[in-house]
Amino acid sequence: METIYDVAIVGSGPAGYSASIYLSRYKLSNIIFGKMIGGTISEAHKVCNYPGVCDVSGLELGMKFQKQATDQGAQIAIESVTDIKKENDLFNLITDKGNNYLAKTVILATGTDRNKLAIPKEDQYVGKGLSYCATCDAMFYKNKKVGVVGGSNAATMAATMLADIASEVYIIYRGTELKGEPAWIEQVLQKENVKTIFQTLVTDLEGEPRLQRVKLSKAYNDSDYLDLDGLFVEIGSEPNITLPVKLSLALDKQNYIEVDQRQATSIDGVWAAGDCTTNSNKFKQVVTAVSEGAVAANSIYCHLKQSRC
Repeated sequence: METIYDVAIVGSGPAGYSASIYLSRYKLSNIIFGKMIGGTISEAHKVCNYPGVCDVSGLELGMKFQKQATDQGAQIAIESVTDIKKENDLFNLITDKGNNYLAKTVILATGTDRNKLAIPKEDQYVGKGLSYCATCDAMFYKNKKVGVVGGSNAATMAATMLADIASEVYIIYRGTELKGEPAWIEQVLQKENVKTIFQTLVTDLEGEPRLQRVKLSKAYNDSDYLDLDGLFVEIGSEPNITLPVKLSLALDKQNYIEVDQRQATSIDGVWAAGDCTTNSNKFKQVVTAVSEGAVAANSIYCHLKQSRC
């Protein structure tokens, strides 16, 4: 007999794991779909503001989340959900491996996708000097010259880490001052090998066969070009809307999934949690994601047990 889960959780980040932990304690069967342990938090160099955990790498924190979820009873499917269909009051989830899973309810915790520079030849240089993950690729640039595009927390965090590995780090930012947490800004400003180029964009990439220089929107040190061995793009992210669109979920103008205070979406039986929702789009943090996951789990428990809670 085919297994019917109480809840299918699409997304293996903090929101998904938090929801799973609560669901398991509610004695609701659940399965988590995702190929990246911890989601994008696993790419973070350090997490220093999660209560009870003073200083931990994003990958380690993600692994702790997964272990706790599996210890509580979650099933893990290292697969990506490519489609969801509602059939006879059940949700049929189809994965990239061609597998089908049935569930009574669904939590979308799909997070966001990294923004790209949207310039010519960008795809050509991915893995050849262009990266969207400093934590993943920093060690390839030991004693080399690198750039970081962006000026918020992700960029200052990446620049701080790279400063301990690369010989020179250039922050290239379109704004007039660095933004985000003062603690990260203070750390990056203390690095002697980090320089910031304000009010400037990267407009082109050049080099053969790898990246060797970038073209800037305005001159720096009397040149429109900056010689670099590597460039890290840290300019934010946008919600992944593939599944929400297939389900015809209500989205806001920025394509975040509209949810109410109970994390319920516009479709009965579907909840959403984490960075992909309207509740999180102003403040994307691990602590808010796990909160939304817990609320979604509680809402589903009340729904399935037909309780007002």
